[in-house]
Amino acid sequence: MKIVYTNTAHQDLRAIYDYIALSLLSPDAARNISEKIMKTVRSLEFLPERNPLYREEPWHSQGVRFIPVQKYLVFYTINTVNNTVSVVRIMYGARDLSRQLEETTEWE
Repeated sequence: MKIVYTNTAHQDLRAIYDYIALSLLSPDAARNISEKIMKTVRSLEFLPERNPLYREEPWHSQGVRFIPVQKYLVFYTINTVNNTVSVVRIMYGARDLSRQLEETTEWE
């Protein structure tokens, strides 16, 4: 499957990097977590349905899945017609995930 990132997911990844590198003053840790997230996302090329659907509605019915990466969750959808996995959001797991998903407008 082809992996694509939405603009919002790109912004999420950049915000994670910036927060760790600039606010926490740890550019090495920022680079490491960013690389780990991207490596995990690349693993979705094969068997992306191996990860669970998000339990809450309406995302469960829409086929939104997630994969954990340390303290972060990568949310994605699968389009079997286009043979693509769309990374929709990358969020810190302790945040209000439902609220952030409700604010998400870009799903593919």
